[in-house]
Amino acid sequence: MKQKIIAFAFRVLRLARRVGAHGRGRLVALGVLWRRSLQFRVTASTLALSSAVVFVLGMVLQNQIITRLTDTKREAAVAQTLQVVATAEGELVGLSDQDALPDRLQNVLKKITSTSSDDQGSGASAAGAFEPVLTAGGTGSPDSAGPIWKVPEGLERFAEANQVAYQTHTVEDGGTRTTYLVVGAPVASTGRPIQLYLLFPMTAEQNTVQTVQNTLLVGGLVLLMLLAGISNIVTRQVVRPVRSAAAAAARFAGGELDERLPVTGEDDLSRLALSYNEMAASIQRQIRQLEEFGTLQRRFTSDVSHELRTPLTTVRMAADVLHASREQFPAGLARSTELLVDELDRFEALLGDLLEISRLDAGVEELSAELIDVGPIARRAVEQVRVIAGNAGSAVELELPEGETAAEIDARRVERILRNLLANAVDHSEGRPVHLTLAANEQAVSITVRDYGVGLRPGEADLVFNRFWRADPSRNRRTGGTGLGLAISHEDARLHGGLLEAWGAPGFGACFRLTLPRHQGRPFEEFPLPLIPPGGEAVNGQASIGSGADYSIVVPELRKEDVR
Repeated sequence: MKQKIIAFAFRVLRLARRVGAHGRGRLVALGVLWRRSLQFRVTASTLALSSAVVFVLGMVLQNQIITRLTDTKREAAVAQTLQVVATAEGELVGLSDQDALPDRLQNVLKKITSTSSDDQGSGASAAGAFEPVLTAGGTGSPDSAGPIWKVPEGLERFAEANQVAYQTHTVEDGGTRTTYLVVGAPVASTGRPIQLYLLFPMTAEQNTVQTVQNTLLVGGLVLLMLLAGISNIVTRQVVRPVRSAAAAAARFAGGELDERLPVTGEDDLSRLALSYNEMAASIQRQIRQLEEFGTLQRRFTSDVSHELRTPLTTVRMAADVLHASREQFPAGLARSTELLVDELDRFEALLGDLLEISRLDAGVEELSAELIDVGPIARRAVEQVRVIAGNAGSAVELELPEGETAAEIDARRVERILRNLLANAVDHSEGRPVHLTLAANEQAVSITVRDYGVGLRPGEADLVFNRFWRADPSRNRRTGGTGLGLAISHEDARLHGGLLEAWGAPGFGACFRLTLPRHQGRPFEEFPLPLIPPGGEAVNGQASIGSGADYSIVVPELRKEDVR
């Protein structure tokens, strides 16, 4: 038995939990609908306010009707009672035999009843039917006629004090509860005090009030439904054009520049649609102008770069001949030949970067991704900058995880990104070490390049990926870079679907983080390596994400000697 009770209790708890969850789900759905639908908010608000107004008006009207009915009933009942008192006094005149009092009271009661019946038949009674009661001693006295037990004790005290009084009293008779308006008055034609009570049933008035309440309730509900429908229709007329405008704006933002709103009429919404169409047309013209300008700029860069190759090849051949014969030249001329070859190397690198940027801008570059281990790529990038790092007096430290770190990447582009980051770090490391770290999780691979040079000033982390940007143009470069390396690296990272980010603080160096998805087309949410190095959280610095996200902390005041 105890096990059955416990099992039943568990079933009840599960049912209550399901009911509670269902109720919470409905509340959440209503909350979402309230936030997202203007039409629902307006309709619900109108319905709520209308319900309050209808409730207040219904209560006022009901109270007025009840008050008017009870006042009319009371006035008619008091008048009827005074007439019956006069009749009773006429019947009890000359009463001297006290022992015959109950019989006389019964006879008077019959006379009153018959007279009342005649008056009701002629339509003279406005208070309606009543039950008369005569008593010479109160509820417990044998000298009474009529249902004296229906008379409330409080009213008896007023009648015995020779006052005309009334009271509404509910009596239960045979299982039926009946409300009476009881009017009591003294009968003053005898030597012994006699009180007369008339009990007027309030059944008709209660039925009237019930009918009025039902009418008000049904009428209020119908009125609320009509108001809700009207507000819904009216709001829909306003909301529908707004929704159409929102949908058109979304399509316009998605690239459908020819999207326009229909203009009908001359009202406010029509003027809104006209203004939107004018704005969309203006934006479309500007976007097309920018596209044409960008296309011309990219074409110009590409054409110039291609056209420069022919004279550059000729100059290169001549410079190589001069460089090969430099030992036969005087010292100054030999040095000029070496400088010419170095600058030609840099010019060729710049020309290659310009061509690469133009292809990236034109969107013709394709990613040749394959599943490959990232570790050897990092080692090759480190070896390629080992010489310039040695010339700058900076050691390049490499930290790789044990085992293979495979990812779907374009090895050539990733190696170029790492080479650019390492060359940039060596160029700004001030002879301090440069640290490269590789780590991975199930979703992504991260590589950080950390230097301990002068760092970045406030706002510079947002500019490092701009083309030809330099923090200090007067600063000598050790690597002979073109100023496009970080910009190309940023585009290569974006082509992979990854992120290239920068952080730095004056006097604490800088850190660049490259994060690539391990599988193309699969987004990542967690980064295997932090962008801000350990201890950097307490440093006032700034973090920037080259692909659009934001990480930021405050940078301290910059010293003149800490300019990068």
